[in-house]
Amino acid sequence: MESLNPATGEVLETVDGDDEGTVDEKLQRARETYEEWHRRPIEERQRLLSKAGEVLRENEREYAELMTKEMGKPIDSAKSEVEKCAWVCDYYAERAGEFLQDERVGTEPDVESYVSYEPLGPVLAVMPWNFPFWQVFRFAAPNLTAGNVGLLKHASNVPQCAVAIQEVFEEAGYPEGAFTALLVGSDEIADVIEDERIEAVTLTGSDRAGRSVGETAGSNLKKTVLELGGSDPFIVLPGADIEDAATTGAQARCINNGQSCIAAKRFVVHDDVYDEFMERFTEEMESMTVGDPMDEDTDVGPQAREDLMEGLHEQVEETVDAGATVELGGEPLDREGAYYPPTVLTDVPDDSPAGYDEMFGPVASVFRVSDTEEAVDRANDTKFGLGASIWTKDEAEAKRLVPEIDAGMVFVNELVKSDPRLPFGGVKDSGYGRELSRQGIREFTNQKTVWVTDVSGREGKVE
Repeated sequence: MESLNPATGEVLETVDGDDEGTVDEKLQRARETYEEWHRRPIEERQRLLSKAGEVLRENEREYAELMTKEMGKPIDSAKSEVEKCAWVCDYYAERAGEFLQDERVGTEPDVESYVSYEPLGPVLAVMPWNFPFWQVFRFAAPNLTAGNVGLLKHASNVPQCAVAIQEVFEEAGYPEGAFTALLVGSDEIADVIEDERIEAVTLTGSDRAGRSVGETAGSNLKKTVLELGGSDPFIVLPGADIEDAATTGAQARCINNGQSCIAAKRFVVHDDVYDEFMERFTEEMESMTVGDPMDEDTDVGPQAREDLMEGLHEQVEETVDAGATVELGGEPLDREGAYYPPTVLTDVPDDSPAGYDEMFGPVASVFRVSDTEEAVDRANDTKFGLGASIWTKDEAEAKRLVPEIDAGMVFVNELVKSDPRLPFGGVKDSGYGRELSRQGIREFTNQKTVWVTDVSGREGKVE
């Protein structure tokens, strides 16, 4: 596996992949480790997770630079990502015991009945390149602490990140096999999923990848959580703080070089504020500094791979050919590296890529609507349902609209974001299941019903 710097095309490292024998050894070790690991007191697992958070903070710059070099995210964003990973470790180190404690249920006299949350076993995580540390830690922190063990199949363009994450857990004191990186290609994943030593699978990726993984896991009756693509609407209504909406909207579109499932992608703007919003939004997009991701002043770095940048540009060209107007950007930058500038498209036809597909890069599609009902219809007119953002000062209107939006998450006067304290996930083609919070740590547990009758209370009653 080649680790390439998308800003320069330089080969950073060549990492040897795992052969069939090595994969088998890692699966067996994971299975054996689970038998001991899940019996450890949860307090001990929480202490180790807290230590993992310390390791992350101690090596923040090293891990940040690794992410920036392997997939191109701006260095400030990369440092924030490491800190967020440490946060999720802190969160579950404090709260996991609470979330997994038995839940008492009243049934009958002389009966103790409750629900216990017990781990399933080895869980395979198929993870993407765009947040190479955060996506993994939001899986690993709750699931390892619940008593499962994790096996990571990371994206092939971030192999050094995969190895570094395994080393974080090793340095924190986790036993060998509690968290293992599998250095294999996507074509080998079906065999791993089908292996009887794997109990469940989680994937963050495209809806196409989700269907493939879900089909394989489903045919083997294995639990899955799928966090798939998104084409999140960013709805701007009359009375919204246009300055705040435009500034946050540009950030929400260009965060992580525009390569985020929950990035704002379709801007649905009411006619009454359309001109004002467009002026400010375009200015904000144009002011983004595109450059070397190792530079602290850079807002937008390169796309993670040359082919991804080329695919994004093809989507833009097809959309323009279908009738859209380019207000800003629209062409790859004439410089070394896979750089695509912040781009704004208007008059976007419904049957164009920017109208129906996910644009995974700093390209904003803007839609003008005449009323609130049309805004909701436009927001829901997509196969995806991950997140949505509504901008209005009318709190009553916002609360009325929230139930009408087909999404797993709705944020009002804020960009959509993942937060360890809140469940994260989508509906429709954006997948199913939840990560993070109380809900996330329970996804890969056996929610066992327990009924204990007090037989001592029956003494003397049997004839």
